Amino acid sequence: MIDYDAHRWRDHFFDIRGSMVRDIMYRVLSCLVLAVAVTCVDRYYVRLAISDKGHTLVSVALGLLLVFRTNAAYDRFWEGRKLWGAIVNSSRNLARAASVLLAERPALVRRLLLLTIAFSYASMQRLRSRPGLGPFDAALGAELGGEGQALQAALQAAPHLPLAIAVQLSAGLKEAHAEGLMNDYQHMTLDQNVQLLIDHVGGCERISRTPLPFAYVVHLRRALLIYCYSLPFVLLPVFGWGTVVVTLLLSYVLLGIEEIGVEISDPFGTDDNDLPLEAVCATIEANLRALLPAPAVSTKVE
Repeated sequence: MIDYDAHRWRDHFFDIRGSMVRDIMYRVLSCLVLAVAVTCVDRYYVRLAISDKGHTLVSVALGLLLVFRTNAAYDRFWEGRKLWGAIVNSSRNLARAASVLLAERPALVRRLLLLTIAFSYASMQRLRSRPGLGPFDAALGAELGGEGQALQAALQAAPHLPLAIAVQLSAGLKEAHAEGLMNDYQHMTLDQNVQLLIDHVGGCERISRTPLPFAYVVHLRRALLIYCYSLPFVLLPVFGWGTVVVTLLLSYVLLGIEEIGVEISDPFGTDDNDLPLEAVCATIEANLRALLPAPAVSTKVE
């Protein structure tokens, strides 16, 4: 995601990165070339101008289609952000409660907190169709010692890594409950946070795996191209050679709105306008590392 100052209008006018210009450039240029060709033929050979009544009638429907497309895409983007905010909160709550209730078992607390950190990275990688824990791959095994190497090997073999980590979290809580470190209610409360983590990731997967209906997208794009490619014929009687400039501006605006919807409808990738999942995971890691007990130090008696 691009950090920006919303008050700097002048800078944004010249921004290219994240502005969809590169994505729609060839489509807009095709409209521009067509406008130049139509204008030249109309001026020097044969009249090509048509009535603007059809465009006037269809523009309302096309505007509604674009509004729905943009709203649906932003709803998906914002829901994704709320779900990752909930992952942050559930991770903090699980770490907070575990570090207090299981203070007598610092090694177990350390394992649970590191697994919670790993869960966020695994979720990010899962949503991007990538294996492993990403930046946290090496850290988990190294910080848990010999136990961590075996645990990491088992996790890497799992078909759904966030779920496998959640199973390990529940197993650790069950272990603490069996040792009498917490009562039934406390065990249920902590495991509820694990359940919430799975619920949040499931919500993100629903967004990522369910695009807008194919028929809607195809119909909108066909309507947009027909509208933009026929614009020069309608604008000729009013704008003359200015048809080229007006067609360029209108096609840029309309095609750009549609491309924005495409860009933000799946907000978990690595595009300029996607959610900053690396920063969110780093926040979770920093918060939970502040609660980590010191690793156990083995001592040898000579």
